[in-house]
Amino acid sequence: MSLVLRPLEALSDELGLHRDDVIPWGRHRAKVSLDALSVRPGASPGRLVLVSAINPTPAGEGKTTMSVALAMGLAKRGRRAVAALREPSLGPVFGVKGGGTGGGRATLEPAQDINLHFTGDLHAVTSAHNLLAAVADNALHFRDPVNLDPRSVRWRRALDMNDRALRHVVLGMGRGNGPVREGAFDITAASEVMAILCLASGPRDLERRLARIVVGTTPAGKAVTAGDLGAAPAMTALLMDALLPNLVQTREGTPAVVHGGPFGNIAHGCNSLLGTRLALAYGQDVITEAGFGFDLGAEKFLDIKCRVGDLWPHGVVLVVTHRALKMHGGVPVSRAGEPDPEALRRGLDHLGRHLDTLETYGLPCVVCVNGFPQDTAEEGAVVRSYGIERSVAVARCEGFARGGEGSLELADAVLTMLSSGGGERPAQRFMYEPSDAPAVKIEKVARGVYGAEGVTFTAQAQKDLASAVALGGGELPVCIAKTHLSLTDDPSKVGRPRGFTLTVREVRLSAGAGYLVPLTGEIMTMPGLPREPAARRVVVHDDGRVTGLMQGE
Repeated sequence: MSLVLRPLEALSDELGLHRDDVIPWGRHRAKVSLDALSVRPGASPGRLVLVSAINPTPAGEGKTTMSVALAMGLAKRGRRAVAALREPSLGPVFGVKGGGTGGGRATLEPAQDINLHFTGDLHAVTSAHNLLAAVADNALHFRDPVNLDPRSVRWRRALDMNDRALRHVVLGMGRGNGPVREGAFDITAASEVMAILCLASGPRDLERRLARIVVGTTPAGKAVTAGDLGAAPAMTALLMDALLPNLVQTREGTPAVVHGGPFGNIAHGCNSLLGTRLALAYGQDVITEAGFGFDLGAEKFLDIKCRVGDLWPHGVVLVVTHRALKMHGGVPVSRAGEPDPEALRRGLDHLGRHLDTLETYGLPCVVCVNGFPQDTAEEGAVVRSYGIERSVAVARCEGFARGGEGSLELADAVLTMLSSGGGERPAQRFMYEPSDAPAVKIEKVARGVYGAEGVTFTAQAQKDLASAVALGGGELPVCIAKTHLSLTDDPSKVGRPRGFTLTVREVRLSAGAGYLVPLTGEIMTMPGLPREPAARRVVVHDDGRVTGLMQGE
């Protein structure tokens, strides 16, 4: 039986959007005009719920699935719920994980369109990014409009696909095409242009941020920006449609604003500020997520996005699976699906680290157990007992198998959380202050969020920090690039490591996005495909349906 989706008009009418502000982009997709943000100045904003997770297994813990399920569960309780989520990148769709629209009966729809070209946002980001790369190489060729030092160029190229062959390339080969130099590609989600799009407050702010991108330096060491090269207006023109949030729906017809998708490891990993603001303007309860574990996604959501956008969540949903808890309890991932209450109990120490961090931020929490058929009642009782011990609600969610009906326990726990404290939004508490020195900011995150004993900086990182401060980045937030599989910078160290030191090997200035990026461990900004990529299971049927884009199809 084919899925019947609600008409766009029904979605916009339910939210109170003016139909002139909803721009159809196909039958079940739409862009929403930014004018929609200015027509409700007196409306009470919705309540923001942040969905994050413990450090996941390589397959992930189902944050998007749980976010969609929660929105559907709240809708079944009569709430005007809106999911405000990220757009999938084609890299994971055809790589390891498959589509990024949830799973089972808790999906964003039309899933096929969203997972493929959607409304062209990622293609626009790719084009704007590569336009700047072309303009920079043209400046190198003609030595105009500035004298850009070819050895200093830090702006790479972008492609929305996993392709390890492009991690290191040689540019300018062939007569008259030079200068010859080394270069590289990043996946589009890792582009600073994507981060800028997701933090911009409107077209003028978008252009100002693009103009601040540092491409390289002159031979004398002076920064050369996209503004110096005259590229920012043309880049903005390419991004004007992409700046508009996208309106779609869940499998059960709950409205969803799906917009933007910065890489969680290297960038801030959240949907767009404009998308979140739109959802808050028209929804009662807004469900958003932050990429990977709480230590990466949620920290950046709170310390970067909330600081820029003057946001703060009313509460947090922390997703766990029995499988991930057992992995953090010392069981190999290959055996983590087998019953093992003792390993799960050991893994709760990892969950405890994240709960400690939540208390530092002053945020209430519901622990959401993403339910799987192989979960045992004994293991479930262990998690619930731990919740009582920590005075935190634990709710099981079976949204994957049962949709909104299987998400009512989670929805009720979240509604109880939202009504605590008189229903008021908690006060903002950031992990560091803008006036803190960059090294101090990094150390506060490492100690306060990861549980590190300290931070060491390589000689290169120290040089990079000094350069970033000299270029005006001293008071910017920090967006730490780290593995999502561990609290440390070593993906093999699961559980709750203690007494470790975080090593910063390099620091990059993302002046347009407005933060410094300290790199730890080995972070790939251009992933590769696995031995058996998800692309192999895609099938195009005679009726035009495409299957195999998501795990389990």
